Amino acid sequence: MALPVVDPSLYDGQLLDKKTEIEQQFAEFKLPAVEVFESERTAYRLRAEFRVWHEGDDLYYVMFKPGDKTQHSRLEECPMVSDTIQQVMFKLLDYVRPNELLRRRLFQVDFLSTLSGELIVSLLYHKPLDDEWTEEAKKLKQHFGINFIGRSRKTKIVLDQDFAIEKMQVDGRELIYKQVENSFTQPNGGVCQHMLHWALDVTRGAGGDLVELYCGNGNFTMALAANFNSVIATEIAKVSVNAAQYNIEANNVNNVKILRMSSEEFSQALQGVREFRRLKQSNVELSDYNFSTVLVDPPRSGLDDETVKQVAEYNNIVYVSCNPDTLLDNLRELTKTHQLERFAIFDQFPYTHHLECGVYLTRR
Repeated sequence: MALPVVDPSLYDGQLLDKKTEIEQQFAEFKLPAVEVFESERTAYRLRAEFRVWHEGDDLYYVMFKPGDKTQHSRLEECPMVSDTIQQVMFKLLDYVRPNELLRRRLFQVDFLSTLSGELIVSLLYHKPLDDEWTEEAKKLKQHFGINFIGRSRKTKIVLDQDFAIEKMQVDGRELIYKQVENSFTQPNGGVCQHMLHWALDVTRGAGGDLVELYCGNGNFTMALAANFNSVIATEIAKVSVNAAQYNIEANNVNNVKILRMSSEEFSQALQGVREFRRLKQSNVELSDYNFSTVLVDPPRSGLDDETVKQVAEYNNIVYVSCNPDTLLDNLRELTKTHQLERFAIFDQFPYTHHLECGVYLTRR
């Protein structure tokens, strides 16, 4: 893992530089005033992965030189990760170091924490995990009082659960999210709350029904359901779909349906190209919906050409992007039919060049 240099005295200047770069990159469009949402200066990252280095009887976390996996240095502190992770990460190695069963062939430690204070730690090994390892791991769990997971090739041992429950404060409401280990969650919880509030604000008054593509565990779905009559959200990963179903019940949301479908399949269903048994099993008749708005939060590769065409069919578009380059390409097509109304930047990754963007468009 390559870590940024966390220096709060540099934060404001770096964020201003990011804003300026975005304004220059998107200068071909008539941008509305860019809304800026800051991060906490330290302890902002809720999940992290650390490589473990062995040197004789010693072991420690290492960070690599950016772009060079052959050069590393010992990690003595990590102010970017949450206080919950910082309180455990080095004490964990102190516990593991003298224990042969827990130490041998350990190559990585993953942490998943929440704003609500929960923590799951995954230990990754280049060796089979057996009953002896499990007994030692149970002692480790008892010592720290948190949930641990052991992973090796084709093996996953869970002590005692593989998910954490997050609680986020959005627009005066507390939203509950099941976050499963080794599946995607927003890394910066504070900024995630800003993103949810912004998406809720831009869609206020949109009316009708919402389609959400790439919904994950329902991160945006749970917040935006309040603004629409009904929501259809699609996701292909089974673990995320199950988490989203849990979150619907936990938040007492009664106007959301989660469909395990790709964006391409959903487009085919809307156009009547194919029939899907999954729609009937979910008791969904798409012709009953009045979809006014679509929300997309795609991977770094952005939207493919066919999905761009599908998204352009809706009157209102909420596009959350983790890659300004692919967002730029997609906007060149979407602005042929839609007008840019809102543009926001969310500093998910302080002290790096990475930046999350949010765009709201309405049909011309």
